Amino acid sequence: MLDVLQDEQELEEDANAVLGASDDQNCTYDVGYVDRQALYACTTCTQPDNPDFKAAGICLACSYHCHEGHDLVELYTKRQFRCDCPTKRFSSDHRCKLKPVKEDENELNTYGQNFAGLYCECNRPYPDPEDSTIDEMIQCLLCEDWYHGRHLGLASGPPPDKEYGEMICRQCVTKHPILINYKNVKVPETATATETSGESQNSDETACKIKSTNTTPPGENNKSADCDNTDNKQDYTDAKTDEKSANTEAEKSTNSEADKSTKNGKSGKVGGFETLFLPEGWRSMQCRCSDCLEYYKKNKIEFLLDEKDTVHFYESKGKKRAGQFEQGMEALSQMDRIKQVEAISMYNNMKTDLMDYLATFAREGKVVKEEDIQKFFTKMKSAKRPRLDLPPPDSCK
Repeated sequence: MLDVLQDEQELEEDANAVLGASDDQNCTYDVGYVDRQALYACTTCTQPDNPDFKAAGICLACSYHCHEGHDLVELYTKRQFRCDCPTKRFSSDHRCKLKPVKEDENELNTYGQNFAGLYCECNRPYPDPEDSTIDEMIQCLLCEDWYHGRHLGLASGPPPDKEYGEMICRQCVTKHPILINYKNVKVPETATATETSGESQNSDETACKIKSTNTTPPGENNKSADCDNTDNKQDYTDAKTDEKSANTEAEKSTNSEADKSTKNGKSGKVGGFETLFLPEGWRSMQCRCSDCLEYYKKNKIEFLLDEKDTVHFYESKGKKRAGQFEQGMEALSQMDRIKQVEAISMYNNMKTDLMDYLATFAREGKVVKEEDIQKFFTKMKSAKRPRLDLPPPDSCK
């Protein structure tokens, strides 16, 4: 029974991580541009193959109530996005069931190829029916696109999950050369939350760590560490020279070119820059001098300084929800051995029936709603009620 509950806990934690902090009952349009929320794209209502295609994103609640049975693309989470379901982003015959009044388009929303169901430098769907290679997808914290591990320009592939907290793709590093200064950033294991808060670390706000000539990698000590070591300087100089042409090349990249670079196993630097894998807590180590802050503001990437902007922070809020594991363990501890065995048997039968029930939704492309699950369990309880019109068994005396 413990194994069963642990399996359920893992599934529940995964679901809560992505959906737990999102509202599944109310359209988030009225909330405005949400810091981070689970989003979907409906390719039934906005078809990528249509010449008049307009990318659009919908919140969790609208995916349930307004787009049931539609083809949905799961976008995981996006920052600073306002639900498009009630807006003119959709055709005039579409009405949001949670907010029927048509609103103007959300001018501050940003859209990428993910909204058309495409990902990575290779501009392919995921899962890709034409690609059987097993590969993990990693999200860039800046552009929020997802990349195949083998398409990040690293000959040895990405590091293990436990060895980094966030990733910035090489295109984004090329677009923002200032970030190359954090290539070798290290967060001190002994640093306290206060020391890495970004306040005490930068006691001299006028001194730019990036422009300093000190070659100590950032985070090696509690002094004003330099983010610009010798290697970074060369990368920065080379990349700044090639930045304009590199951006043009990135925009013109094709599927065949991406596949070719992957097969050759080359590092695939773009404009002298490479993909950055950064440790947890690296955001607190960034320079906060007036020049750097001005650059972040001008380029609208101030969120890089916000620890609460991370996907990890968003997921942690969802995981705080009380789970079935704790409730199940408490109930299990109060049962004797016979009842535990009976509970396991009943659970396995219920699990099989539930999987068969959910399979019908998958085949028909329907979204499973709360009332569907309630209907299943109501039917299951009715089927298990004792029949009072039957005669007692022969063994009954």
